[in-house]
Amino acid sequence: MLFNDCTLEKLDSTFNLKPLPAKQMAVLQAWLNGQSEITAHEQNHLPLLQEYLHEHVDDWNEQELALHFIGPMFALVQFDYQRKIGLFAERPFGGLVEGIEMSGRPDEMIATGFREPKKPYFCFQEYKKERDPNGDPAGQTLAAMLVAQEVNEHRFPIYGCYVLGRYWRFIALQGKIYAISDEYSAIKPEIFDILRILKVLKQLIIERVSQEDNP
Repeated sequence: MLFNDCTLEKLDSTFNLKPLPAKQMAVLQAWLNGQSEITAHEQNHLPLLQEYLHEHVDDWNEQELALHFIGPMFALVQFDYQRKIGLFAERPFGGLVEGIEMSGRPDEMIATGFREPKKPYFCFQEYKKERDPNGDPAGQTLAAMLVAQEVNEHRFPIYGCYVLGRYWRFIALQGKIYAISDEYSAIKPEIFDILRILKVLKQLIIERVSQEDNP
């Protein structure tokens, strides 16, 4: 099963998943409401990125959206950490989920490893179109998250995100249960929430890696 062919409906029925409203999933709420300082540099830089996005988001294709906005957002967070975790793009990734082979190339994933990804904790998909994107971005993201959960032997929650133009939505998966956040618009003051949530994600992943290093 290819990630690109996956929809939420297909995954729910195939793996008996249980979607929850965002407010009912503690793991997702802990992530979304976690605290992380926004520095003075970030306070000054985000409005510049926001203005650039606002001007061009309706015209950029996926690659341009990634190059001009998503990449700079991730760069502010600096997900690389002591050569133990890194941000990887378009790397082939796959595995067995309940006996079903699943594979694809997530646009981005955060995983342990330096030159090659090993254990992923976060899967990300990006789309330029806000209406009728190619495929189901939520389903494609969740498909990669299900494989990541198997690679991690269900020891930790798996996090994800997908972007439709200006809108960001965050996903958490734990066992058979998942939830998807409401939209955060990057052309509104919510851009500061998006950055905060990404910075909290880095903290959570560092904690997971530390737990694995010191079981």
